[in-house]
Amino acid sequence: MEENENMREKIAIYSRKSKFTGKGESIENQIELCRQYIRVHYSEEALNNILVYEDEGFSGKNMERPQFQRMIQDAKEKLLSSIICYRLDRISRNIGDFAKLIEELNDLDISFVSIKEQFDTSSPMGRAMMYIASVFSQLERETIAERIRDNMHELSKTGRWLGGTTPTGYTSESLEMVTIDGKIKKACKLSLISDEANVILQIYDKFLETGSLSKTETYLIQNKYTTKNGTFFSRFAIKNILSNPVYMVADNDAYRYLLEMKVDLYADQSEFDGKSGIMAYNRTIQNKGKAHKDKNMEEWVVSVGRHEGIISGDTWIKVQKLLLQNKSKEYRKPRSNVALLSGLLFCGNCGKYMRPKLSRRYNNQGEQIYSYLCSVKEKSRCHCCNIKNANGNLLDRVIWDEIKKISEDGSEFLQLLKRIKNSLASYKEDYLKDTCRINKLLIENEKGINELAASLAKASGSVAEEYIIKQIEELHKSGKALKIRINELEELYTSQDLAGNEFDIKSQLLASFQEIIDLLNVEQKRAAIRTLIKKVVWDGTNVHIYLLGSSGGDKEPQGEDSK
Repeated sequence: MEENENMREKIAIYSRKSKFTGKGESIENQIELCRQYIRVHYSEEALNNILVYEDEGFSGKNMERPQFQRMIQDAKEKLLSSIICYRLDRISRNIGDFAKLIEELNDLDISFVSIKEQFDTSSPMGRAMMYIASVFSQLERETIAERIRDNMHELSKTGRWLGGTTPTGYTSESLEMVTIDGKIKKACKLSLISDEANVILQIYDKFLETGSLSKTETYLIQNKYTTKNGTFFSRFAIKNILSNPVYMVADNDAYRYLLEMKVDLYADQSEFDGKSGIMAYNRTIQNKGKAHKDKNMEEWVVSVGRHEGIISGDTWIKVQKLLLQNKSKEYRKPRSNVALLSGLLFCGNCGKYMRPKLSRRYNNQGEQIYSYLCSVKEKSRCHCCNIKNANGNLLDRVIWDEIKKISEDGSEFLQLLKRIKNSLASYKEDYLKDTCRINKLLIENEKGINELAASLAKASGSVAEEYIIKQIEELHKSGKALKIRINELEELYTSQDLAGNEFDIKSQLLASFQEIIDLLNVEQKRAAIRTLIKKVVWDGTNVHIYLLGSSGGDKEPQGEDSK
């Protein structure tokens, strides 16, 4: 392989590992092997012209990985000449995705190298062999998925609790089992908590009585029922409890219903004893960074658990049918087209959000009349909070008038911005000094390693050899720590630089604000308020404004009274 003539384009190293571990083919090991490959097949100088992309904690089942997507974007912008990875499945285990990627890289005239399989797409044979290897990679992925499902089937036979967030009403209890060969295996089961189980019964009874998640939520808040974490039950939490089969008693009604819904049932009818609960596996699709989605019941793997059930099969089935009926009219968060403080306004009494509530009336200026009301006050029907509603039209007008004052020359906020920016400049100078100091230490460290390496060559086979190797290892460890610290300082320096730019943008925004302030629409006003204000608190009489960069807003309301 010939060296890229002018090295204007970078060589990319891509590494990926599904879990955060320091063992085996770790991110660091993959990168180091790729560096060695570049040193041998390109040149020593090429090592100074590489870009490293790392995705740790991401699966290879698809290409939705942040650093991978960034690498592809750089490739499209013609910043890369080659992409090198340790092994083919670091890129993808999906044939379709992989074939599409190789075709795209060929169109961009970017070669792809996989070190482990020794594939290089710069040659026709390399491309053909890579496609064949990708077929086996996908086969491996599908085999793993099948193995996981088989394992899930085996686990379902035991009725064990596999871990995770313990459902309300239960605690996780550790068990020890002795296998046929005399080995002790640890497992977990759910044990009933009487007080919490009574709350579960109340939730099911109230939902069946009212047929409404909202009314059930109101009842629970009014009667001060709370979750394991001490917070009020939300509609979302209530719905999860009502739809969780772990509470269903394994009785004849449950057995018939599960057969009817065609679940993957791993229990005989004789095991449905009218006491035990149901354990369902493979219920949700879990995507990193996204809300879990429920799977179709036909995909569930179900068994009779070792725990005690709480809700009879007949009651649980009635609740599922009622939830299905309500699905088309479930709660949707209302959106206001006029209110400016949605998401910024908090209740000074209980600390919860206040949301806008529109009326059908209009004032003399032709504005739709609305008010802000505390979410807890609304949900509890005034039982847990009775703060006075805020006049939305007046409150928004007061806040907007304060925003206008902020934009005036010499305002306190502008002075605050200048002071903060000066502090950032001081921090940046300190970071730069520390970086220079540590770079000097790193150079001395490298020099020491080189000198010891030279001594090692002379002392080969002598008593001193082991001692020199130990010193080299210690210096290498110190050098690694110094490099980590340099990276940290560089990140801090960059973050302060970005923060300084942010303050400049805010200052420029305020400078031009006066000229356009009366021309802004509602969405633009909202954006301007969020750029300058951290939090607004209504105490029933006065409004308290906390600007971004101020030290307030995390404690009890303090600030200027409203008009």
